[in-house]
Amino acid sequence: MSLDPARDPLDVDALLDDRSTRIVVCCGSGGVGKTTTAAALGLRAAERGRSVVVLTIDPARRLAQSMGIDSLDNVPRRVEDIKGEGELCAMMLDMKRTFDEIVEAHADKERARAILSNPFYQSLSAGFAGTQEYMAMEKLGQLRARDDWDLIVVDTPPSRSALDFLDAPKRLGSFLDGKLIRLLMAPAKVGGRAGMKFLNVGMSMMTGALGKLLGGQLLRDVQTFVAAMDTMFGGFRKRADATYRLLQAPGTAFLVVASPERDALREAAYFVERLAADDMPLAGLVLNRVHGSGAAGLSAERALAAAENLEERGIVDQEGGKVGGRSSSEAPSSETPASAAPPSSEAPGSSASTGTPSEGPDAAVERLTAGLLRLHAERMRLIAREQHTRDRFTALHPEVAVAEVAALPGDVHDLAGLRAIGEQLASAHGTAGPAGAA
Repeated sequence: MSLDPARDPLDVDALLDDRSTRIVVCCGSGGVGKTTTAAALGLRAAERGRSVVVLTIDPARRLAQSMGIDSLDNVPRRVEDIKGEGELCAMMLDMKRTFDEIVEAHADKERARAILSNPFYQSLSAGFAGTQEYMAMEKLGQLRARDDWDLIVVDTPPSRSALDFLDAPKRLGSFLDGKLIRLLMAPAKVGGRAGMKFLNVGMSMMTGALGKLLGGQLLRDVQTFVAAMDTMFGGFRKRADATYRLLQAPGTAFLVVASPERDALREAAYFVERLAADDMPLAGLVLNRVHGSGAAGLSAERALAAAENLEERGIVDQEGGKVGGRSSSEAPSSETPASAAPPSSEAPGSSASTGTPSEGPDAAVERLTAGLLRLHAERMRLIAREQHTRDRFTALHPEVAVAEVAALPGDVHDLAGLRAIGEQLASAHGTAGPAGAA
């Protein structure tokens, strides 16, 4: 399957070669190949002369191995064996370490020590809902501020919803401005015992309920955390807003990655509409793991009919509507139904008592051929479903440029595999080479 030549395909090389493009964000639902796509884009850009860092959120070791790196962490690691004059670095987001870096950078030593040792902070930084998405935004802002690379390729977190990455700054702002946070900040703002007295007198019912719900120790940990973080809350909001504006800037390009499946493309369509609503610059859609066939001229119906004829040892269709037996000894008389043929007219090697073909060489070849024909029929039906699903997306969003990447028989495990994917992404019709994004 390939794109309609009448449609303008996604020009990936033009996007990567444009020096005004500083950030490429690969987004989409989970399991569609965002991480491999991001790595392939980063490699191709580096080998075309750009200085690139790929920020991945995927903890799978296979990406590091495909880049020839033992492991990825929160520090950019240089990828060796890059062809050309460019440079490629890769890193994997460490959510907790990124949060710790923010605290260490924006609080004095004593306050930073108190925050980092606080049990509530340790729980929050390790797995609070939305923290990973927000920290990905923070890390993107840090990388852009360093200006060590002229292109940053971001692999967005594998969230339940692909929109979580965009919503993270707003959700954090809502959390920091929420009534619960303001309530917990009240004692710290009044100060010491007076604060506790104020809290006990003015909000005793509320804190009593919170104490029962959270537990007394946890409530004290939360209050201590909020008091220590109070001066940093404004910085969180400010940086979140700045990163959000950075994503809207002309130097940013979003690539929506999807597989040619109904749910994935429905999510992609939703994301395309959300990007437009938020004035985010969309470059196009990468349609990943597209299936094809080298024998597309043989339809599923004809393949199944041929398989059935072989399996039943009946009449095989011929060109031009002609029919004929495979041999004069095997074909029943044209005037006699096959089921009425006498035992003496059965094919040589068959069992006269059961009518079942023997397991001779010819029978084995026919069974294998029939099996291959059925596999081909299944592949053609899969291709038709993918084509129909893609056509529905393009009908709804004809303005979105598309690049197709063929399905791989296995995972990408080296730079050569990433290079081949990059070639497909840059191909006018997405069909160059035998690779695809895993």
